[in-house]
Amino acid sequence: MAIHDVAPLHAAAIEELRCALIEIGASEVAMLVVPDFWGESPILPGSAFAARLRDWADEGVEMFLHGYRHRDDCRHPRWIDRVKARGMTAGEGEFLGLTAREARRRIADGRSLVEDVTGKAISGFVAPAWLYGPGALAALSDTGVGMVEDHWRVWDPALDQTLARSPVITWATRTPVRMASSLAVAGLARRVPLPRVVRVAVHPGDVTSRVVLRSITTTVARLARSHAVSRYHDLIADAA
Repeated sequence: MAIHDVAPLHAAAIEELRCALIEIGASEVAMLVVPDFWGESPILPGSAFAARLRDWADEGVEMFLHGYRHRDDCRHPRWIDRVKARGMTAGEGEFLGLTAREARRRIADGRSLVEDVTGKAISGFVAPAWLYGPGALAALSDTGVGMVEDHWRVWDPALDQTLARSPVITWATRTPVRMASSLAVAGLARRVPLPRVVRVAVHPGDVTSRVVLRSITTTVARLARSHAVSRYHDLIADAA
């Protein structure tokens, strides 16, 4: 269970999502932190939001680095990357077109900031929109980050070891079509047998729709009847 796009801009929505999840017993929630969301919402050491991040980390919330700015500023020469950048996200696949050198730099800078603010090591890295280009994948193999995820799996990049395979249940509010599709998928997930590991991701924009928020709480409550709400690092023990 993860809350994405954790940044000062989304502070109120993050609080609302976390409270809604705690109310239904889903207290083991990871947070995916963006150091400077879209270059407009920096996490400043000593700020109220930085203090809140430290409080959450002290309460046991797993903190993942979630890109650096989240925004994709790259030009994509490969057609497949252009399709991903346009069809799978609205200009937010930050790590899709980066060189290994630039990806390594952003991971190092973001990691330093999040760890300084929280006083704890990051739990892992998740690229914005779960999109990784060759440069990002090359960089991750030698950054010392022990856990990474995409749409289909969670893995240790240094060991090239898969920790879990499963799709992510998530919601979309950007367009009516995407919203209807995500609601339908969540509804199906509540009714069909699911694998042992199920990942759920929510975003600050989800609180803008009461229908989506109700779908999230209903889905998570249903999953909690058949699955234990666990931490990401429980996957490491399972894979050992």
